[in-house]
Amino acid sequence: MRVGIVVGGSSGIGQATAVQLARRGVGVIVTYSGNPSGARDTVALVEKEGGTAVAFRLDVGRTEEFPAFREQVAAALRDNWQRDSFDYLVNSAGFGGMAMFADVTEELFDRFLRVLLKGPYFLTQALLPLLTDGGAIVNVSSNSALPSGAADAGYTAYAAMKGGLNVWTRVLAKELAVRGIRVNAVSPGPTRTRLADADGVVGFDAYPEMIPILAGQTALGRLGEPDDVGAAIVALLGDESRWITAQNVEVSGGFGL
Repeated sequence: MRVGIVVGGSSGIGQATAVQLARRGVGVIVTYSGNPSGARDTVALVEKEGGTAVAFRLDVGRTEEFPAFREQVAAALRDNWQRDSFDYLVNSAGFGGMAMFADVTEELFDRFLRVLLKGPYFLTQALLPLLTDGGAIVNVSSNSALPSGAADAGYTAYAAMKGGLNVWTRVLAKELAVRGIRVNAVSPGPTRTRLADADGVVGFDAYPEMIPILAGQTALGRLGEPDDVGAAIVALLGDESRWITAQNVEVSGGFGL
């Protein structure tokens, strides 16, 4: 059985990805930070699909936690799947939010940096010895960092980190190609997730009036759902995408067209 790690799998895109993997017969390790009940829900949803999942707490913004997490992963692989390696890594943990350039503090900038760029970078480095040759990595970016994306005011810090994630994805794909490991990114548009912003306000539950506005700006006429993005991630991980690497796929339903 193949095994995947979904970082940030307690809700939204990460949770949808874990369930989609389970439907393909893949065992799942998910991480959570401040949402343990959501992680339990993810495990239950995976088990409902007939799969096996375990959940571990991990703050992706704290690199000092990574060595212990790697040991947890190694033990879970042995105990649950009788393996010493895993096949897929999805870096989907994060937080959103906006702040006008003049209002961005060093504290907020550093938080974006730790969670959205430094964390995925060094967590992937820590887990790389356990990732099997021929495996695959997908990083969750944002269409706000694409040249074709909308340059909305208030996203200078957030988009800068996602832009760095995009460049890292491409160069890492070159480095890991010698092991047959593919590295890609997906860039969602507006998606109905639980993702909290920098002030702890929860996404579209707090701003329902934005849903019809964003749907009106999307070619396919609705807001994106986590399953829309999860399906794209799992497709990139799978064998049908074996000849795709170093790519960034926008998954937005044509937002801004």
